[in-house]
Amino acid sequence: MNRPLFRLLVVLVSVVVSLGVISAASATTSRHCGITWGSLPKTSEAADTEMVFGVRAGRHACFDRLVIDVGGQDTTFGSYDVRYVPLVLEDGSGRPVPVRGAADLQIVVGAPAYDEYGNPTFLPADRQEVVNVSGFTTFRQVAWAGSFEGSTTLALGVRARLPFRVFTVPGTPQSDDTPRLVIDVAHAW
Repeated sequence: MNRPLFRLLVVLVSVVVSLGVISAASATTSRHCGITWGSLPKTSEAADTEMVFGVRAGRHACFDRLVIDVGGQDTTFGSYDVRYVPLVLEDGSGRPVPVRGAADLQIVVGAPAYDEYGNPTFLPADRQEVVNVSGFTTFRQVAWAGSFEGSTTLALGVRARLPFRVFTVPGTPQSDDTPRLVIDVAHAW
């Protein structure tokens, strides 16, 4: 092989290798999905007359999602307090609600899980496993901490203290599509 061709080949290989390094760095960024949510408390205060009707979970490429279905008088919803705590406490009694995982996310929804007559609107079949999250990347356990004095609390055990976001989705008038509180917890920083 002649020398100029060899040098060109070395330069091309070097460029390909450096592009591979750049691609690897880009893959790291995309693996984390560019999430910038942070792990500080997320809160919103809004006067609502909603009630909790359901809790469900889903897996996504970059995060695990918990959805709390609320409904009642309005198509909107907006009262919540979601934060990492050392230990979630049961509503009313103050008893600890331990959950699997290295971090506990306390979710307080400004809506009871009962109607104006005290009848349950949502009652989990298993207070320790409100939603099956086995096989999820980040979620480890969803436990019921109670519904007391107009609010409902859930304990979400997660793999580690990871970034999360909270937002509400409005419902659709005259339909079964009720407002929802959504909590997304990232798979990584």
